[in-house]
Amino acid sequence: MVQFIQANNVGLAYLEERFSLQLAEDEAFFTEWFEDLPEIRDLEKQDLDRIKLHFLRLVKRPPLSEETVKLVVLSPLLNLAGFYDEPFYMRGEESIEISAEDEGEIIRGRIDVLVIQEQFWLLVIESKRSSFSLLEAVPQALVYMLANPNQDKPTF
Repeated sequence: MVQFIQANNVGLAYLEERFSLQLAEDEAFFTEWFEDLPEIRDLEKQDLDRIKLHFLRLVKRPPLSEETVKLVVLSPLLNLAGFYDEPFYMRGEESIEISAEDEGEIIRGRIDVLVIQEQFWLLVIESKRSSFSLLEAVPQALVYMLANPNQDKPTF
């Protein structure tokens, strides 16, 4: 009998065991984060400061819902990064399923925001209420990354 598991109920230990995921601690593992980056212009810095200010103002009066985080933080950041422009397009609340080989388990979930360029998944975002630790979203985001239809390419 197949067992269905919600992606938001999956932990890191489960993913490590079932899908052989490993924590990469080598600082040079993902050099795209810090090498050959374009300079941030003054106007972009102002936009980033404004987004940060709005978020910090909102977290002073909890609870701050996941939807509010998406509206106040995520949407302006995606706009600033150009993910609303060609050649990208967005999907919100995208359903996914993954299964471990011969384990009789299927993990289901809904990606909060998925940015796509043709069939290439460019960005997967899982937002949580501001009161949650970032680490609570990591396993769920990893599940969505495992559901990437382009498994022959690296997923970061």
